[in-house]
Amino acid sequence: MASAQSGNTVRVHYTGRLEDQTVFDSSTDREPLEFTLGENQVIGGFEKAVEGMQIGDKKNVQIDSQDAYGPHLDELVMSVGKEQFPPEITPEVGKNVNVQDNQGSQYTMKITDTNDSSVTLDANHPLAGKNLNFTIELVEIL
Repeated sequence: MASAQSGNTVRVHYTGRLEDQTVFDSSTDREPLEFTLGENQVIGGFEKAVEGMQIGDKKNVQIDSQDAYGPHLDELVMSVGKEQFPPEITPEVGKNVNVQDNQGSQYTMKITDTNDSSVTLDANHPLAGKNLNFTIELVEIL
């Protein structure tokens, strides 16, 4: 039986959990995830875990934050004055906002704190700095 290797397009079912076992994503109620090994379409640790699997194989893997979404970077967190927000945007914790820097690049940032005068924005991926646990089943090699 063939095993999944770089260049193969594969389909997998997975459930992703944080260290406290909270599920953050799962494909069990939808179509399997399809991606090509070696093309960096998924996080590195996930791709490495699928390599070598055969159709029907299931495994549990822990992926360190370095091989997932990287460390949480303090330099991607900033505080801005509320007056910098357009009047049509009400700053609320958990809300995503699009921000443009001085060079014209656009970023999506999450509001993580707000008070009377300022708003704290975080451009880190929500899973940055977290070790992730996955249950993976290789469904198909295309």
